[in-house]
Amino acid sequence: MDRNRIALFKPFKLKTMKRIYVFILAAFLFTTAANAQTSIKTDNTDDQLENINMDMNGVSYKMKTVKGEMTEFSVDGKSIPAANWGDYHTVINQINEQMAKDKIQAKKDRTQTILDRAQTKMDRVQADKDKEQALKDRAQAEKDREQAVKDRAQADKDREQAVKDRAQAEKDREQAKLDRIQADKDRVQAAEDRKLMASLIDDLINDKIVPDKQSIEDLTISKNGMVVNGVQQPENVFKKYKEKYPRFALLTYGSHGTNTNMSINN
Repeated sequence: MDRNRIALFKPFKLKTMKRIYVFILAAFLFTTAANAQTSIKTDNTDDQLENINMDMNGVSYKMKTVKGEMTEFSVDGKSIPAANWGDYHTVINQINEQMAKDKIQAKKDRTQTILDRAQTKMDRVQADKDKEQALKDRAQAEKDREQAVKDRAQADKDREQAVKDRAQAEKDREQAKLDRIQADKDRVQAAEDRKLMASLIDDLINDKIVPDKQSIEDLTISKNGMVVNGVQQPENVFKKYKEKYPRFALLTYGSHGTNTNMSINN
């Protein structure tokens, strides 16, 4: 084999060997798609040294890389010199193609793994929040039950009070009816009292006790006698008015300018 051909298959760099490793691993995992007779085992002793054992179609391949470069290659336990590695370029090309596909898939898998971890973290956070909310909800539910008991008790009291209020309202309506009747009587009596007082004033004027209505400043009739404008009237005068106006047995009357006050106590 000439030097140019050997140069085509010089020791592979790290990227190439990683591709070989991923391809071989994929061939092992997906045997039904690639070849049922293929298996692979990889041993990474450290970051610089890697051993790859692959069985495909009954043939055993073994590769060793140091710092990403293939340093050993054997077939069925027989070491293949570096000068002859080019004889296996078809297998190596297949491996490179599969490695490229596996690299893309591995990148997707790593990205998905990162997303899955982030989602898992978010799920844990959400689960903690849900648990905390559940505790709050249970506490609130207990408060709501307690409040419901209080509300029912208050509702019973309100119904009892409503019964009392209706009874009181009925009494108030009856009392209002009586008050209206009494008010009507009071208005009639007040009209009669004004007419009767006008008659008494006429008598006072006719009896020359006062000259006119406007001159009456104070008038009192009681069991002790009759006093007009501070003057005690004779007994016969008192008797006359007492008998004629029994309604005014206890009377207080006063007129000062435009204000007139009259009080009857019977």
